[in-house]
Amino acid sequence: MKINVDKRIFIITIVLSLVGIIMIYSSSYIWADFKYGNIYKYAISQGVFFILGIILMIFFSKINYKVYKNYSNLFLGICFLLLILVLIPGIGSIRNGSRSWFGLFGLGFQPSELAKISLIIFTSKYLSRNDKYKRNTIKFILPILLVIIIFFALIMLEPDFGSGMVIVCSLIGIIFISGCNISIFIKIGILGLIGIVILVLIAPYRLSRITSFLNPWSDPLGSGFQMIQSLYAIGPGGLLGFGFLNSRQKHFYLPEPQTDFIFSIITEEFGFIGAVLLIIGYIFLYYNLIKKAINTTDLFGKYLIFGFTFLLIFQTLLNLCVVVGLVPITGVTLPFISYGGSSLLVSMISIGIMLNISNNN
Repeated sequence: MKINVDKRIFIITIVLSLVGIIMIYSSSYIWADFKYGNIYKYAISQGVFFILGIILMIFFSKINYKVYKNYSNLFLGICFLLLILVLIPGIGSIRNGSRSWFGLFGLGFQPSELAKISLIIFTSKYLSRNDKYKRNTIKFILPILLVIIIFFALIMLEPDFGSGMVIVCSLIGIIFISGCNISIFIKIGILGLIGIVILVLIAPYRLSRITSFLNPWSDPLGSGFQMIQSLYAIGPGGLLGFGFLNSRQKHFYLPEPQTDFIFSIITEEFGFIGAVLLIIGYIFLYYNLIKKAINTTDLFGKYLIFGFTFLLIFQTLLNLCVVVGLVPITGVTLPFISYGGSSLLVSMISIGIMLNISNNN
């Protein structure tokens, strides 16, 4: 029986999320037992967000996506306010050195995750409402660039460089496929590189991350510790790994393995084959989403699908590159797999919106 594209997207989203819950349990039960006396603590929390995520995904798949165009400015304003509020001591809470969370009933919510959705909606509306012949001018690009810079600056104040880079790359991706002249992107790229250099120079911890990335063994007990432990997990995994629950690095070697470095544990327990199967799952999902974007006739809907897909793709690539040592540590989660309620909910809401676009085109 042939399954249509929408059902394939829905099924692979559910499968990836379930794999995530299973691997969150496997990677976290040692730490959860030590910290909370409950080996299922992280798995149960992720399971609750997973159920809520399914409800929200179905809910947003029923809402006509064109409604978001009318409220895009309001959504953007609310996210702007939230990103300011989270920076205020006593309102925003600090986790892992970043004031990027709102604490609520013992759980955390990141406004930067919500900002991803609002920025993609706003950018998609702007591009769909403007004549394509104007897109080769700086005057056309400038309003969007200003919005991106403002939100990026707020996210960097937390600081959350990883989320900021994922958002910027996704939005630049939408602008690129809209038909803007390549020369504009070269200029933007040069300015972006200068900005990154400045950000690195003004924050010593970012420079230490780069030096530890280039040579993690230069500070094996400090800035290079996490990268070294990740490589120690991936390397011995071999072809088939040590088997489910048999990771060694999760025994207090790799810090919080259920979050950013969960792929390291997957590779250690299921080896090269397990890693490849997971990557094939992501490729299958993103291929079907891009196929939907190409076949969508409405410009606003097309840019929305491309935007949300770029968001997931860039986040996946950045996380995978970090855990294998190709780029410095950024603190970006692996979509649908890593522990994190905000990330999972936003990812599933994005899928729901894209499913609605597909149903209406």
